[in-house]
Amino acid sequence: MCGGIGSRFWPYSRSGMPKQFIDFFGTGRSLLQMTYDRITPLVPRENILVVTNSRYSDLVREQLPDLDPARILLEPDRRNTAPCIAWAAYHIAAIDPEASIIVTPSDHLITNEPVFDQCVNRGFEFIENNDALLTLGIKPTRPETGYGYIQIGREVEPGLLKVKTFTEKPDLELAKVFVESGEFFWNAGIFMWRVGAIKAALHRYLPDLCSEFDKGLDLFGTPGEKEFIDSTFPACPSISIDFAVMEKADNVYVECVDFGWSDLGTWGSLFENSPKNIASNVTQKCNVVAYNSTGNIFMAPDDKLVVVSGMKDFIVADAGDVLLICPKTEEQRIRQMVNDVQQRFDDKYM
Repeated sequence: MCGGIGSRFWPYSRSGMPKQFIDFFGTGRSLLQMTYDRITPLVPRENILVVTNSRYSDLVREQLPDLDPARILLEPDRRNTAPCIAWAAYHIAAIDPEASIIVTPSDHLITNEPVFDQCVNRGFEFIENNDALLTLGIKPTRPETGYGYIQIGREVEPGLLKVKTFTEKPDLELAKVFVESGEFFWNAGIFMWRVGAIKAALHRYLPDLCSEFDKGLDLFGTPGEKEFIDSTFPACPSISIDFAVMEKADNVYVECVDFGWSDLGTWGSLFENSPKNIASNVTQKCNVVAYNSTGNIFMAPDDKLVVVSGMKDFIVADAGDVLLICPKTEEQRIRQMVNDVQQRFDDKYM
């Protein structure tokens, strides 16, 4: 899934160049490319699909030149993850009605890829032997308010448990309770299922969307598919797969994993996953001279020098036409800042 705009990473993540296409770590590979590299040992290259917004077609082709363009599904509008996953499921079912699927965002960071491989292979084995919708759950390391949480139920296999409940982005006090209880895991947003299982769930919980897709059933996997989607997709509800299906279905399971995961959705998560100097500051792409300053993250164009004094736990992001200075403790307000900027200046800084 590669269609988001990453507004919490503004001003670097913009509508024209979202965060999944950015090389945040100076490795020469964007987050999308890192995700592709991670999946290719597990899934044959010819079976990999990228679902993205039509405006990012050229970016995907540029960054993944060895991916067959026919494997890039271009959404005409943003409609969140449920319609995205539904389209991919219909497309895959037309090619292989017995397929097993892993759904992964293109903008996550995973640092222990050998363990990730083991977990995915175990997940495939589970879904191929069970009528299951499987999500990967991450053991929380802190009371994070920016993630969804999964409450675990009975264990059905070692490390695989029935899901009791989902909770979206709790407040800090509730997040503390979740972490202390030991019963909750972060929702990684990585899903696994057989194509028949997810299509059955979509028909049950999103019948209106599926009834529209069913009208073009003979077109999926053919040259007429794109024209059908272009006419149908804009009317799809904008809803996440979590709200639409996972919170309602009774065959949802979680595999509890630990492979160095971060959704890399915020400046704070980039700070946590980046090397720090002796003053615990993170410097991305620029030169920094800091006095009496700790716990900050600085990002600016390569030729820019940033000089600060007396700054603690701040985000300083200079994107050329926009300079963001914000305490890390208030980074959840960045989305609101983006909305306010758009109201005042339209799309000039978007």
